[in-house]
Amino acid sequence: MSADALEIGAMRDRVTLSRKDVSREEDGGQLIVYVPLATVWARVHARSASLAGFADARGVRATHTVAMRFRSDLIAGDRITWGDRVFEILSVEDLNGRREFVSCACSETKVTG
Repeated sequence: MSADALEIGAMRDRVTLSRKDVSREEDGGQLIVYVPLATVWARVHARSASLAGFADARGVRATHTVAMRFRSDLIAGDRITWGDRVFEILSVEDLNGRREFVSCACSETKVTG
C-alpha cells in the first residue's frame, strides 16, 4: 500500500490499538492483559492466508496491512482489534518518510478445529 494511494477518506475502518502489559502474580505466574492505547480510523487490507498447524489442531493464518495516520508509539507486538478480529503487529513503517501515515504489517491466527 503506497502513501500516494492512501487518503484520509479511505480510512473507513474503526480500530482499537492495544499494548501488552505483563504483571507478576503472587504464586509466581504472570498476568497478561492488553491495555487500550487509542481508537482510530484506519484502512484494513487483507494480504494473504494459509493453513497452519497448532499442536493437534488446524488453523488459519492470515496477513493484513493496516494503514492509519502517523503514530510514533506503535511497536511490534502491539495489537489491533477490528470488530471481533485481533491482529498482532509484526512491523511498523512510515509510509512516505514524512510522518503522515503509518503502515502496520499484521498477522491474524485462528484455530479451526
